[in-house]
Amino acid sequence: MAEHGPKTLRRGWTTGACAAAAAKSAYHALLHGEFLDPVVITLPRGETPAFPLAEEALQPDQASCGIVKDAGDDPDVTHGALVIASVRKASFGAGVSFKAGKGVGTITKPGLPLPPGEPAINPKPRQIISEALQEVAAAAGVSADVEVEISIPGGELLAEKTLNGRLGIVGGLSVLGTTGIVRPFSCAAWIASIHRGVDVARAQGLTHVAAATGATSENVLRSIYPALPESAYLDMGDFAGGLLKYLRHHPVERLSLAGGVAKLTKLAQGALDLHSARSQVDFRALAQLIAASGASAELVARTQDANTVKEVSDFAHQNGVELGAVIARQAKRAVHHVLRSDHVSVEVIVVDRDGTRLGFAGWDDAP
Repeated sequence: MAEHGPKTLRRGWTTGACAAAAAKSAYHALLHGEFLDPVVITLPRGETPAFPLAEEALQPDQASCGIVKDAGDDPDVTHGALVIASVRKASFGAGVSFKAGKGVGTITKPGLPLPPGEPAINPKPRQIISEALQEVAAAAGVSADVEVEISIPGGELLAEKTLNGRLGIVGGLSVLGTTGIVRPFSCAAWIASIHRGVDVARAQGLTHVAAATGATSENVLRSIYPALPESAYLDMGDFAGGLLKYLRHHPVERLSLAGGVAKLTKLAQGALDLHSARSQVDFRALAQLIAASGASAELVARTQDANTVKEVSDFAHQNGVELGAVIARQAKRAVHHVLRSDHVSVEVIVVDRDGTRLGFAGWDDAP
């Protein structure tokens, strides 16, 4: 039987690209009475994808059309969402303006690429949309003076699965995308949200942020720091590198970092993407670390042959070895290595699946 290689993952299109295509077709209908279907747009890197329309409506002073977002093989929360652009003529010289329709959020906090009060349609999608409209206007010999309203039905509910609420984006989703292309499992949107979270915290003058790998470890941080504002909490997930490299150039005074023992073991060993599919625990290296802390030969041997960190942690606990503390100290060293600076004070908290604190490396502990 012939062997087949790994499946090539299919790329998709960002919300911003879909919005640009919908806006272009709607504007063409407003000027000429006919929608472009399919509608072709040019992306920043020269790609020219074609989008079929899912719906269209033409009125004397407004044209609207919708495109179903195809995110390819990426597990994008907005895959399959309907992105609608409604275009209305504006006064001569007004240029292109943007409005948040139903399901698209509004910015309420400083620190994001756009000021509070603006629709959460990011600068690069605005550029792609504007260029698509200007192409239609130039072909018709007119000036692109229009108001563009972007709507995403159901966006309010979808936004609950994103970091928008924490970033101060209320009422729906953000229209995102720098290249127009979704590359499967690049996780660019999540990492961008981490960066924007740091920006919002800094813009609000916060000097202490708290990052966690998941809900359990975040709840531990909240129990320790109940007075920290919501903007201080960063949903780091598996993307330790995405957070730490950004903090290297956009520092805050204090960083509290909490995570499960397995993920922080990988961080302690230098991994910056903590997802199980993209990094694994080196149990021999873990055994050497435990040996250096004075563990018994039996525990060292058990660690070398272990299948999970939980197995090691349980056996270490039975033998009076505080594995969590060992991991926390080593993880703190790894964090400082990435930050390359002593200007950010760091503490690391290691927890188990139940939220029990297994180890701690405090502010004053040497990295």
